[in-house]
Amino acid sequence: MSGPATRVFVARLAGVVVFDPNGDQVGRVRDVIVVLRTGNQQPRVLGLMVEVPPRRAIFLPITRVTGIEAGAVMTTGTVSLRRFAKRDAETLVLGDLLDRKATLIETGEKVTVTDVAMEHTRTRDWLLTKVAVRADGRRVRRRGAIRVVDWDAVDGLSLLEHAQGAANLLAAFDQLRPADLAGVMHDLSVKRRAEVAAALDDERLADVLEELSEDEQVEILGTLAGERAADVLEMMGPDDAADLLAELPEAEKERLLGLMLPEEADPIRRLLDYSWNTAGGLMTTEPVILDPTATVAEALAHVRNPDLSPATASQVYVVRPPTDTPTGRYLGVAHLQRLLREPPATLVSAIIDTDIAPLRPDVSLAAITSHLATYNLVAAPVVDDQDRLLGAVTVDDVLDHLLPDGWRDTDDQEGAADVANDAAIDSANEGAADGAT
Repeated sequence: MSGPATRVFVARLAGVVVFDPNGDQVGRVRDVIVVLRTGNQQPRVLGLMVEVPPRRAIFLPITRVTGIEAGAVMTTGTVSLRRFAKRDAETLVLGDLLDRKATLIETGEKVTVTDVAMEHTRTRDWLLTKVAVRADGRRVRRRGAIRVVDWDAVDGLSLLEHAQGAANLLAAFDQLRPADLAGVMHDLSVKRRAEVAAALDDERLADVLEELSEDEQVEILGTLAGERAADVLEMMGPDDAADLLAELPEAEKERLLGLMLPEEADPIRRLLDYSWNTAGGLMTTEPVILDPTATVAEALAHVRNPDLSPATASQVYVVRPPTDTPTGRYLGVAHLQRLLREPPATLVSAIIDTDIAPLRPDVSLAAITSHLATYNLVAAPVVDDQDRLLGAVTVDDVLDHLLPDGWRDTDDQEGAADVANDAAIDSANEGAADGAT
């Protein structure tokens, strides 16, 4: 294949070299980690198991894979070298699915799985979509013995609907938004909540933790082993991770920061220097930042990232290099509505808004609220006394701190209280009761 692939057969991926953004070899792919789902739903790919010298298996999140080409996997960002340990809810494609016996649903024919294909979807997820099978009793070299069928055409690979293990519980919750899953976890027993947290992958757990109360965040983090806790903190937004760490004893906070990758821990340390009710304490250090030579087309490509919240994606901040916070001199902000009205080749530096003064990191919560309301903004830049961009305050973070303590626990919230979620909660608690008998 030439160019980035949208469908890859996993057996062909084994042994492929993984490169970092500088072109240096990281290791070689040894397997693909997925989470199975019920009802023949296509499994979601979590990441790759990569072997690095000296024969250490590590986990590479699929979100850090920027491309899969002939003979190469490209990554973005730093790769954690912590040893990979498979969790109960995870399945290895090569280790667990290949050579598994299954049944073709339409004909009832017994087959053996010889390969599985994963495919990049429009939502930026990788899913298992195809299965290569061989009819039992036939020789592999016989012409036509190997067939490729859709994932949902095969029975015996997905989770059982009636099982009550953590993997099945997570499959039932897979379609929930993080805020809704957080609502479900709030209503689970402490024991069951810990089981679900242990089974969730790092990225999903990080998203859910951001939606839980501070007490529940601390409780769940305390159930995780040190390195796992550090991995989850790295997946959280720096501002949310800083808020969580601020709730921990000083020694525990420093221990976890020491376990994190330096480039992930450094922004959090900077945020911890500010009071929680100031712009510095509320801001995210990862807004959309571009240099003056970027075009409108490039800016729109960045804000299309579905991982960004609507508030974060509403503005692009233009600065002199470097573009990592703290950046070079802040020049202005390009609003999304203005970007949509300009030709794609226009430079963002030509359409920036410089009329509204940015915030300083020591500005109070009350002043931030007034600033956003006065200028009808959903986000605002934060700069230091040298006019370097430190981050951006968004309206969702402001609301989190304006609402009364315990607002997440009220019965007025929608999502976690709907019928589907209530059924999932009942099922989860029944499973916990069954396990206790």
